[in-house]
Amino acid sequence: MMLRDKVVLVSGVGPGLGRSLAVRCAENGADVVLAARTESTLDSVAEQVRATGRRALTVPTDIADQSATEQLAETALSTFGRLDCLVNSAFGFPPMGTFDEVDIEGLRAAIDVTLFATLRLTRLCVPALVESGGNIVMINSMIVRRQEDKLGGYRLTKSALMSLSQTLATELGPRGVRVNSVAPGRIWDERAKWYFGYLGEQRGLSAEDIYNEYAELADLRRLPEPDSVANAAVFLASDLANAITGQCLDVNCGEMHH
Repeated sequence: MMLRDKVVLVSGVGPGLGRSLAVRCAENGADVVLAARTESTLDSVAEQVRATGRRALTVPTDIADQSATEQLAETALSTFGRLDCLVNSAFGFPPMGTFDEVDIEGLRAAIDVTLFATLRLTRLCVPALVESGGNIVMINSMIVRRQEDKLGGYRLTKSALMSLSQTLATELGPRGVRVNSVAPGRIWDERAKWYFGYLGEQRGLSAEDIYNEYAELADLRRLPEPDSVANAAVFLASDLANAITGQCLDVNCGEMHH
């Protein structure tokens, strides 16, 4: 119960990692504010949060919309009266391609969500986090540690998010607010299962064969699952990490060392 009686706001709640972030926070004692665009997903995750005995507040939100984001912060605070942790999980995936061919407007839209919308929500939550002595956890990606073909746009957006996180740690530290990041490797979730199946079909292999190829690159010979990544976020959000700020915790089963 590392987050007993805390209030956590999770943006970008989806069926994979977003769901795990919310549920693991609840299982560790937190009430959770759930924000995402898809109301049916929010309702499903809220049921799982409430099944742990904790409260869940769903706020359908497009964080790229300023007024919607303002409403999210206001609703969270008016409902619970406090905020102890903001988990920024929402992001926009940019178009794939080399920089000499990638769609600039698509890249701009991804940066707007991943960077600027995240900054906007964070700024709205800072006063409450200062009051509670709370913290911020940014969900980043292993892409910041490596180059991958045609993923330069994704690396650009997540690298900008890393810079934002570290700068916020410096700026907010004197006010008692910690800021850290989690960088997952390839997460074994429903999206990955579909993608590995697709890759297998192209090569006459099974999804399990593709999984084993990727797992062979990691020291633990497996890929992290959503709950494993969420556990790292829970740790950083907890008082066990009260002297940790400006850091990035890699969760990739040893595929890369940093």
